[in-house]
This record gives sequence, structure tokens and C-alpha cells, in this order.
Amino acid sequence: MNFVQLLRSALEAVRWNRLRSLLTILGIVIGIATVMLTVGLGEGAQAKVAGEINALGSNLLVVTSSPFGSSSNGQVNLTMSDVKALQNHTVAPDLAQVVPIVTTSASLTYGTTSATLQIQGTTPSWLTARSQSLQAGRFLDSTDMANNADVVVLGATAAQTLFSGRNPVGQQVTVGSLPMTVVGVLSPVGSGTGAGASEDNLAIVPLTTSQSSLSGSTPDNSVQQIILKATGSSTLSAAYQEADQELLMLQGSTSASSANFTITAEQTIVNAATSVSSTLTALLAGIAGVSLLVGGIGVMNIMLVSVAERTREIGLRKAIGARRRDISRQFLAEATFLGFTGGALGVGLGMIGKVVLPKLLSDPISIPAWATGGAIVVAIVISLVFGVYPAVRAARLSPIDALRSE
Repeated sequence: MNFVQLLRSALEAVRWNRLRSLLTILGIVIGIATVMLTVGLGEGAQAKVAGEINALGSNLLVVTSSPFGSSSNGQVNLTMSDVKALQNHTVAPDLAQVVPIVTTSASLTYGTTSATLQIQGTTPSWLTARSQSLQAGRFLDSTDMANNADVVVLGATAAQTLFSGRNPVGQQVTVGSLPMTVVGVLSPVGSGTGAGASEDNLAIVPLTTSQSSLSGSTPDNSVQQIILKATGSSTLSAAYQEADQELLMLQGSTSASSANFTITAEQTIVNAATSVSSTLTALLAGIAGVSLLVGGIGVMNIMLVSVAERTREIGLRKAIGARRRDISRQFLAEATFLGFTGGALGVGLGMIGKVVLPKLLSDPISIPAWATGGAIVVAIVISLVFGVYPAVRAARLSPIDALRSE
């Protein structure tokens, strides 16, 4: 029996049992689509995290003040003196930029619209340190710092919330009770990974303005965070050591365990997030793979039923000269057809889910090319594996016993 005859025989057998074949294929379709979408969600999550850290810069360190008010000697944890010490290239030659941040929360109001946002008081170098760009207007400059200017730069989401698509640049908003002029809008980048809230949903003001007018009871010389940008990815470890040693010396601490600050690498956070995402993806893909196993059992079931129903046909074919391999190939061809059809339809359903689900979940789905072709191959392999036993059982039937069966 040649290939064309095998294919024709498989199609005829499937057509003869349409409903049963459809239910068997459905199990494979659901399994393939589920695995594809699970892998796609995991790949999308990892790509999103990687994209965010690339947008912020992979050579960043974040120095965060201890949640406690002061060290044992009464000194405030992080101060502008610490910032100036780290800006000394003799002390920390591997640090390219040192950016202080004072963080507070306040209600921003424009007309009848208001939103509570994180307010970051910082210096003009914040923009380049965090590798961000402007969508409109300008960023803070040295004149704003020197004059304690009442100006603010909004994140993309914050600008959209307050101005609903209108141009915010030049408009006046109220930050708490302080009138401020919007001078710029940041380009959208997504949620932050290590230095606070979403980079799109915050407001940036001059550090001097924040310390004098917005920080409440916080001493004017104190900062909550210091962003450190190393000269390159290869010098990140050296920059960490230089900053850690200098801050320990300034605060009179003898070890990191007794220090009132922590230094975190952005890349470390991303690696941890990616590792967790990969583990969850593998776990969910394994659970989804169970549905493929069920689909394979369905293929075995329909093939065994088909063997039982076609016993006389098998006996007749053997009686007129059909060999064992001809019989086994026929049933394996049927199993392959079921697997290929289920795999192809499953890939189609997965592609539809790739378009529809991100709109419902607000999470990206990235299905790699290898997953598309691999899904069809896996479906065929599963069908063949579970079709082997029915095919062998059919091939081993004795012609006489098969012809005697009712």
C-alpha cells in the first residue's frame, strides 16, 4: 500500500466516524493551544521585564535609606553630604552619575481633575541616569535647582490622567497646595523594577523645591534614595563596592548588617523576576501538558474502538494478502492524521488567543516561532505514540479469528 492509498484510507476512516474523530481532535486542539498560550505568557512576561530594565539601564544601583529614622549616633541615614562624597571620582572612580531622590506623595489637581501621585524631587541628571526621554517639553535644569523653581515634569500616564490628551506643557497644576507649572512630559516606559512606583505615573520636581516645600518634616539635607550609574556593566561590581565602603565609613558602620542603608542592583531584581517567571512558565506548561496527555489517550481510545469495529475488515484484508506492516501503517496513518489536524487547529486557536487575550489580561503574549512548528510535531508524536498499541494489536489479529468475529 503506497502513501496515497494510506492517506485515502485514513481519511475514509475518519470521515466514517466524524463525531468521534472530532471529539478526539478537540482534545488535542485544547492541549496544544493551552501549552502555546502558557509558554507565550511566560515569554511575554520575561520580555516585558527585560524591556523595562533595558529602558532604565542595566548598570544601575539604588541606594535606599533604612526605614528607621536615624542611625545609632543620631545621623540621618542618607544626606546630600553622602551624595557629594560619592560624586567624588577619587572616592568612587567607577560611578558615572550620582542622583539623589526625595520621595513624597501628594495630590495633583488640574481644574476638576485630581490624582494622587508619587512626587520625586531630584536633579537634572535623573533623566540620563535612568535612560529616559521626553515626549514633550523639557526636563529640569540647573536654573530650576538654583531658584527652587515651582516646575514639574509628569510621567506619561500622569499627564494622560490629568489632561486627557491635551498638551500639558505650560499648564499650571496644584501639587498639594503649591501651584506649579508643567514644563515637560516623560516618554512612556512601563512600571519600574526597583526604584519605586510606575515610571509613567509619577511627577518629577527640582530637589531643592521638594526639600523646601513638599517634604513635610523631612530635614532639608536628607534623601530617601540615591541612584548610582556605573561607568559600564563591567564596572557595576566595583561601583557597588566603592559606594558601600564609602557610605559605611561616612555613617560609622563596621559592616553591612549594621548599616542603615541598602544597595540593590536593578539587574539583580530583573534576574530574580525572570527566574520566577521561567519557573512559573515551566510549571504551568507542565500542567497544560496534562491536557495533551488526555488528548493522546483519546487517540488511543478511538483507535482501539476502530480496531474492534473493523475486525472483519482486517481479517479480510489479511486473507487476500495484506501484511502486518500494511495493517499497522493504516492505523498509524489514521492516528497521524488526527494528530496533525488537532495540532494545526490548536496552533490556529493559540494564534487567535495571542491576539485576543492581551486585550483582556493587559499582559503581552509572545509565542516564539519554534513553539508554532514544535506544537504540530508534538501533536503528531503524541498521536503516533498512543496509536502504536492499537496498530500493533490490529496487525497481530489472526485472519481466521478476525473473519469469525461478529
